Amino acid sequence: MKLWRVLGVAGLAGVAATGAIIARDQRRRAHLTPDEVRERLHERLEEISQPSDDDPAR
Repeated sequence: MKLWRVLGVAGLAGVAATGAIIARDQRRRAHLTPDEVRERLHERLEEISQPSDDDPAR
């Protein structure tokens, strides 16, 4: 019985920690202007589009 209680508390702590991380990420994204979002997306697209030397498929 004690094992189940410990597992339950650990599970609740994990859920709370995950919620805190998600909330922090949402707050960070909420402060971005549309121009900043567009700029970040263009940067990511350029990173993906550039062929890599260690990529055998390209």
